[in-house]
Amino acid sequence: MKKFGKMLTAAALAASCLAISIPGYAAYSLSEEVKAPTPALKQASEIGVRSYSNPALQNLPDKDAMVVMSFGTTMKETRDKTINPTIDAIKAALPGVKVVTAYTSHIIIDRVKANEGLEIPTPEKALEQLKAEGYTRIALATLDVIPGMEYEYKTAIYRLYRDNFKKMTFGTPLLYWQGQEEQPDDVKDFAEAMSTQFPKLGKADAVLVMAHGTPHPSNAYYSVVQDRFNSLNKGNIHVYSVEGWPSLGDVIPKLKAEKVKNVTLMPMMMVAGDHANNDMAGDEEDSHKSILQKEGFKVTPYIHGLGENAAVQKMFVAHALESWNALKGEAKEQSTGMQH
Repeated sequence: MKKFGKMLTAAALAASCLAISIPGYAAYSLSEEVKAPTPALKQASEIGVRSYSNPALQNLPDKDAMVVMSFGTTMKETRDKTINPTIDAIKAALPGVKVVTAYTSHIIIDRVKANEGLEIPTPEKALEQLKAEGYTRIALATLDVIPGMEYEYKTAIYRLYRDNFKKMTFGTPLLYWQGQEEQPDDVKDFAEAMSTQFPKLGKADAVLVMAHGTPHPSNAYYSVVQDRFNSLNKGNIHVYSVEGWPSLGDVIPKLKAEKVKNVTLMPMMMVAGDHANNDMAGDEEDSHKSILQKEGFKVTPYIHGLGENAAVQKMFVAHALESWNALKGEAKEQSTGMQH
């Protein structure tokens, strides 16, 4: 077993013995040898699929539901190709289960209601409604790509609302584990899944994968994604971001050094929304397509969200089911102890 020192703060590790519990639904938990863990230590050890049972509500009957949380999009056409089919696939995997869709973007919720008359709840409103309907156990799932700011928001919802229910679980985003501590390599699986939509590349061709980017430290995931794409040996593939690092400006010199002439642009986002249609593929002079054309590249935009990729969609469903399995307590645990 590899060392686990970076997973918790040095102070926490120095103060306790930590056992890594690796259930089928992928989570970590504190060792039973930690007799009186502080609330801070408990929260710090919440890694992977989170699970909480409220001791005060254990006499309630089980009535289970799932809430699938997404940032959302105002573009109905891409929503019907990405978010909705992914949630439909989750519903198909859970026949007879109440599955609620919730958007975290309040702006998108308001615009969808104004433009389409469609009311999509926030996660908070969805949980309050489920509570009113008598549901006692809730599995939360997310359609986030990385564990960034949006995932932090959903984690806060989990922590703020879990005491209202007998049990609550919360799954991981598309990219979480990187093959460490006997966990799966989500990033490798994702790279292979996304590559199913890549064109065949010659020496003068490249695919530019456009991520969103974030000031959150999880922006570092893009470097890991780049590493996994490199391992595929499928030609020139470069990850860049709209609002983070690396930028398009960081990638262009690499394309020239590789003597690339033809570039395919495609978004690494759940939906092909405003960023894909305008920032990436728009006709404005500051769009990525226009910038690359000015640099002498022939550019082909691929305007499809990750939710349209069947292999990626299966990954989202699998992550949602991890939260559901944790709620049902159906996964078997394997524990290994480590002392620090």
